[in-house]
Amino acid sequence: MLEYSRGFIMNILKNCMLCPRNCGVNRYEKVGACGATDKLRIAYYSLHMWEEPVLSGEKGSGTIFFSHCNLKCIYCQNKKISLDGYGKIVSHKKLKEIILKLQEMGAHNINLVTPTHYVPIIAKVLHRIKDKELKIPVVYNTSSYENLGTLMMMKNLVDIYLADLKYYDDSLALNYSGCKNYFDTATMAIDEMFRQVGSFQIDDDGMMKKGLIVRVLILPGHTYDAKKIIEYLYHTYKDQILISIMNQYTPVNPCIYENLNRHVTEEEYNEVIQYALELGVNNAFIQEGEAASESFIPDFDMSIL
Repeated sequence: MLEYSRGFIMNILKNCMLCPRNCGVNRYEKVGACGATDKLRIAYYSLHMWEEPVLSGEKGSGTIFFSHCNLKCIYCQNKKISLDGYGKIVSHKKLKEIILKLQEMGAHNINLVTPTHYVPIIAKVLHRIKDKELKIPVVYNTSSYENLGTLMMMKNLVDIYLADLKYYDDSLALNYSGCKNYFDTATMAIDEMFRQVGSFQIDDDGMMKKGLIVRVLILPGHTYDAKKIIEYLYHTYKDQILISIMNQYTPVNPCIYENLNRHVTEEEYNEVIQYALELGVNNAFIQEGEAASESFIPDFDMSIL
């Protein structure tokens, strides 16, 4: 296992290539493409009840929302922290305290939300406490726009990967998230995630212990893209992973693309679910009722930090 010394972290952040933007900036002097400096910034932490049931359970998933993001989705529900950088600088010691506090609060797991640009720091903290003071699973919650080397730093530190597969068509990735080659990059990353954690494991209490969940967020007007993603996932991994088919797209920011200014229709969602069933998908989560609601967007409050 890597030794996450101060020098190791400094060498990475002085020429940052943590994500596929590969901007190479010295984050001690200026911000990277993600917007982050060398300092760890957190927007919020809480027991979150709205993840997949195998993560939230009855007590909640111990989510830690990191500020900034390497993917620039124009429809992002968490724009306040991902694009605007809302959050508070915290020390490595404080991150450890937050993780252990969430465990004390009864969290089923520690859920690292958008951690990519802080991986060396997070890995250093986890390396010190994993399987010692920290006894619950660690979830890496990501857009999957990841470099393999970055994911490899988290090997043996992450138990569950909660990964998006946002686009099959790279033209959508370019228009909506400002990145090229998303599908190839993300699928290689997801393959590395699966290599690390293997087939999913669920305890007798119904909580996930290890494995990979891939989220497919259906975008309005793009059912074909969602179906191609599900087809790829099922043909590649069969029933070794969990697929989460989501209808919760919420238009919170006025967008130049008219289709993104509305919710996904019931017909669109049912079309994708039916396709998954016809493929033979067995292990999947679907959403019912008012999942597409702003009430599912956390009210970020730094007063708890």
